[in-house]
Amino acid sequence: MKKFYLTTAIPYVNGLPHIGHSLEYFQADTIRKYYQLKGYETLLLSGADENALKNVQAAEKEGLPVQQFLDRNSKIWHDTYEFIGVHLDVFQRGSDSDKHWPGVQKLWKLCEENGDIYKKAYEGLYCTGCEAFKTAGELVNGLCPEHQIKPAVVKEENYFFKLSKYQEKLVELIESNTLKIIPENKRAETLSFIKQGLEDFSISRSNERARGVGVPVPDDPNQKIYVWFDALNIYMTGIGFGWNEKNWQKWWPADLHIIGKDINRFHTIYWPAMLLSAGLPLPKQVLIHGFVNLKGAKISKSLGNVISPQDFVKEFGLESLRYYMLSQIPIDTDGDFTEERFREVYNADLANGLGNLVARVARLCEQNNINALKLPTQFDPKMEKPLLEFKFNEALFHIWGEIRSVDKIINQEKPWELTGEKVKEILEDLVSKIQHIAYNLQPFLPATSEKIRKQFSGKIKSTDLLFPRI
Repeated sequence: MKKFYLTTAIPYVNGLPHIGHSLEYFQADTIRKYYQLKGYETLLLSGADENALKNVQAAEKEGLPVQQFLDRNSKIWHDTYEFIGVHLDVFQRGSDSDKHWPGVQKLWKLCEENGDIYKKAYEGLYCTGCEAFKTAGELVNGLCPEHQIKPAVVKEENYFFKLSKYQEKLVELIESNTLKIIPENKRAETLSFIKQGLEDFSISRSNERARGVGVPVPDDPNQKIYVWFDALNIYMTGIGFGWNEKNWQKWWPADLHIIGKDINRFHTIYWPAMLLSAGLPLPKQVLIHGFVNLKGAKISKSLGNVISPQDFVKEFGLESLRYYMLSQIPIDTDGDFTEERFREVYNADLANGLGNLVARVARLCEQNNINALKLPTQFDPKMEKPLLEFKFNEALFHIWGEIRSVDKIINQEKPWELTGEKVKEILEDLVSKIQHIAYNLQPFLPATSEKIRKQFSGKIKSTDLLFPRI
């Protein structure tokens, strides 16, 4: 079987999705659709990280029972995927005691049997936002740089994982690309962090501090398994680890994890080290994207600059947002989103570019009674490299280059001034080129591609504009 198993990040459900989250979902769906076109069986998984202190605190703030809060917010995250046209094959929740907890405890036992889990008393600076301990050197003016909050001083006895034991092995795996980290600047960042020296990290918390929420530590009812040792395992438990061995063996290892830059360390250091300890296969690739900023500022509830994907899509359409995110935000940097810039890109590329071209050719074909013949079944080889390197903007730039070249042919040949075999020959050539553009658009703009392919099969007729000008 040719299989491709990919995942998106597993969000905490204390907050709600914003427009920036759609970037990762569109990237995942584009990759999935590309591999489907290549004949692969694919599986796309996400889920909900529910066993975190910040979720408990958010539930208390709203005056809701924790499970009711988790049920409501997890459904919102799941439904957001469906709303923006990204269908998940699996949505695995951390509170699922039947399909998640057995695998979490199994991973724990495998690492424990390898001598990599031990208990000790300690005191540290804990950021609830990150669900991670911070060193004094990581703080800026005493605050977590990511969440701008002062970490709490936490003192207790917990279990630790021997991360330091895997330092040299991780360097070897990453430098040899056995564990491939993309893009290069994030790979360099990971290697730099490892070479500074890895410290063992806490993988449990007391029932008291966890407020009773989470997966129990095997053979120690007073402790819950800590969020990263629990949540990262969703990538395996969602496909059967601990409860459906056959399905897990079919799909694991993951071919690709897609994550944001803020959780790089957990996915490229903690997670592979845990799998090495357990003697399990490592994921093949980790793709790390930047943030979507609004007018240069990070999207956050505290700044009041949150845009919901639902509101935006209802006003401007789903695939126009999908096009913006994939074409305007390179994989190796943060990207900026403003409504002004969105309107510019929409009108230039979608309304005046693709939409206008399709309308012009369809109208000419209808006037000259041109029928579409065979449909293409081959993906453009020039698209392979940028797609395999996840350079979505470069792949789309190539397609829009073809759109411009077809426009140029129309303006040069002026088919509206021609008749007979000459106009038939030119229009059939234009139809063939549009069919190829539509075929190549399938991973990026699936609904738009489908509309064009239907319009340009059989008898060609004019229809409503694909993208009316804003």
